[in-house]
Amino acid sequence: MPTQLRTLTPEPTTLSDETLRDFRAEFRGSVIGPLDSEYEQACVVQNGAFRGRPGLVLRCHGTADVVDAVELARRSRLLVTVRGGGHSVAGHSSCEGGLLIDLSGMRAVTVDPQRGVVRAQGGATWGDVDRESQLFGLAVPGGIVSTTGVGGLTLGGGIGWLHRAYGLACDNLRAVELVTADGRVVHADDEHYPELMWGLRGGGGNFGIVTAFEFDAHPLGPTVMDSTVIYDADDAETLLRRWRDWADTVPDEVTTRALFWTMPADPTLPPELHNRDVFILAALYAGDVASGQRVLEPIARFGTPVADLSAPTPYRLAQSSFDVFFPRGELLSYWKSIYLDELTDDAVELVLRRSRQRPHPLTMVHLPLLGGAMKRVDAAATAFGDRKAGYMLSVDGNWLEPSDSARVTEWVRDTVAEAATLPAAAGTYLNFSGDTEVDDAVRRAAFGTNLRRLTRLKTEYDPDNLFRSNSNIPPE
Repeated sequence: MPTQLRTLTPEPTTLSDETLRDFRAEFRGSVIGPLDSEYEQACVVQNGAFRGRPGLVLRCHGTADVVDAVELARRSRLLVTVRGGGHSVAGHSSCEGGLLIDLSGMRAVTVDPQRGVVRAQGGATWGDVDRESQLFGLAVPGGIVSTTGVGGLTLGGGIGWLHRAYGLACDNLRAVELVTADGRVVHADDEHYPELMWGLRGGGGNFGIVTAFEFDAHPLGPTVMDSTVIYDADDAETLLRRWRDWADTVPDEVTTRALFWTMPADPTLPPELHNRDVFILAALYAGDVASGQRVLEPIARFGTPVADLSAPTPYRLAQSSFDVFFPRGELLSYWKSIYLDELTDDAVELVLRRSRQRPHPLTMVHLPLLGGAMKRVDAAATAFGDRKAGYMLSVDGNWLEPSDSARVTEWVRDTVAEAATLPAAAGTYLNFSGDTEVDDAVRRAAFGTNLRRLTRLKTEYDPDNLFRSNSNIPPE
């Protein structure tokens, strides 16, 4: 039957049976419509706040499929959403009535251990990358949840467990294969299309669909020292200050974060932790286990833990340890973030006070330590922008019922707005933003002086803004 789809204009369009029949004849992947058995599952994304129902889903199985999908969208001026891992907090992996180009059928990962290079297709997750690269004792800096897509995290920067040791995910990106808005396939690296390559290192999905990523990988694992120490939240005031003072001294091999949360009543957790307000200190050492044990040992002595899960751990397990707490499609989420040059006493007071006021047990206040290798990259060297901050304050609103949406969202916004009044606070990390639409103020906060250059690049590669379901940079 004919399929109606939203377009880039207010008026929808209809694809005829003949058009879709001809398209299916060449397309190697799956063409999924609302009446197909796969459709409901194809609509599910990580953030359960978004329940978009696309008019058509094209699950691509190769670069040629992506080219065909882009050509179909371009000819009919369709509203396009691109999905890799489907983890966009802002709902950019979901669409209502438009064309969803789904890369989840493209998850192959190959490793060249002699060159230390990992190649991942555009729909791969970080779990896919870790599984293959760890066979050779290699790792690529990714995120903190293994089901996150390689594409979205990398194109938005890529803060995770290795950013202090080896830089952001985008800093380790050496080349891409990309389908442009006019249907061309481009291989970009620092020698070929260097300006495009610059923009892809942090500028988001504005310039095309990346069908393959090539990364520099680093020797790591198979076992690392992974520390997770859980304290009672009542002790957080002293603990946060002690952690801050320690974090300011650690070597680049250490990536660490502090979290305020309420432990779920999960059967994998000790019963004494169920529904308990906690202050969690987590850290990973990117080096030999013995050194990691020595360097990370202090975080278990800042107070009296209610649980200490620290142990030499397979790197793949450390990378996926948070997965169980973020089930796909079940949590409704709205996050916002702001960078802190330093964790001043005023910032500590604000974080403690707002953490005690969390509006839902699943809502989290999250403080990753930045710096290290990511800070040594000049702000103009990649699209990602300024890297001077020592910390990020990420206020992660998570809840279960739509009736809680308004109050949790308001609390997240109010918390970050108050944090913005601190003298050493500025900027934002777009991968941790729940705002579907971004305005000029947010773009400037994210990209700083790089925004003008990014706008020119967007105008060159996507003048009609075909790729707009993202943290969008409008063309001139």
